[in-house]
Amino acid sequence: MKNYQIPSLPLSIDVETKPVLKKIAAARSALAELKGASLSIPNEAILISTLSLQEAKDSSAIENIITTHDELYRADAFAKQFATIAAKEVHNYAHALREGFETVRKQGIISNNHVLKIQSLIEDNSAGFRTLPGTALKNEQTGENVYTPPQHQDEIIEHMGNLEKFMNDSALSDWDPLVKMAVIHHQFESIHPFYDGNGRTGRIINILYLVKEGLLHIPILYLSRYINQNKSEYYRLLQLVRTHNAWGEWVMFMLTSVEQTSMQTIGLIQKIKTLMLRHKQTLRSELPKIYSQDLLNNIFRHPYTKIDFVMKDLGVGRITATRYLNELSRIELLHKEKLGRDNYYINKDLFNLLRNVNVKNGG
Repeated sequence: MKNYQIPSLPLSIDVETKPVLKKIAAARSALAELKGASLSIPNEAILISTLSLQEAKDSSAIENIITTHDELYRADAFAKQFATIAAKEVHNYAHALREGFETVRKQGIISNNHVLKIQSLIEDNSAGFRTLPGTALKNEQTGENVYTPPQHQDEIIEHMGNLEKFMNDSALSDWDPLVKMAVIHHQFESIHPFYDGNGRTGRIINILYLVKEGLLHIPILYLSRYINQNKSEYYRLLQLVRTHNAWGEWVMFMLTSVEQTSMQTIGLIQKIKTLMLRHKQTLRSELPKIYSQDLLNNIFRHPYTKIDFVMKDLGVGRITATRYLNELSRIELLHKEKLGRDNYYINKDLFNLLRNVNVKNGG
């Protein structure tokens, strides 16, 4: 709808109705359980590495950037070598998410400079906020113009300034942070401040806001998978707020996404933990001389690991790293495969677990 007037935050209406309050309780309970489950994996880098890439894959799929797990894990992000353009875009997203997380963890705020940095990492450019008119959001099927965001840079900057203040000044509203996250996401997508990457940047802000508010301690909430599975409803409700002021329905959708995604991610973390324990027992009994927790962590941080990764993570030389990986292949904890000029060592059990998450959940 062309005539939607983006409101100043906080909203003048109270969206915390009785159904919303009940849903907040359920979503918060699931989030607390997720936070506890994530602490059961001693090395947080394992979950950040694997789950941020999963989130990146699903968030990019919402924008029709499709890649496979095989292409993703084969990509050598350190050397900037990627199997496909889509795999590169997904890695850019995961990198932006991790960089944003480190910034929020250190500084405790989400500034517009952080938002600009996140988008620049996703898009691999520094175009910044839109400066030229002409942007319109269209229906993919019909080509119909469904919404025209602010056209002038001063309007965009004004709205983003208001959003920045709302994200960081808790005194402005006593709403629950989960409700605020839902409102922030809608506001950001309606401002649509960039030429490209608005959806992906907005979904990273969702996660970072929950980290900022202490509801997550690491960025592992898998919201994009739920949104991808309910894509048409997501876009319908975004628009329904603009046409009918239906904030309650939008907030309920986002709270449900938090609750269901939390429970799915808890299940995945438990499976990763079980798999790690099984690999640990095998490694300790079959290869006690080379067993270390750092080696185990490496093959769970990188479902496709390689000699360079082991050298970097363990601080060992090439000969030692090669020996470790060949021994792990010999006892079939890893599968050695030559791809191009490099040997990759694939943790097939972990790879299949991560791949099947999407298959079972329709992603």
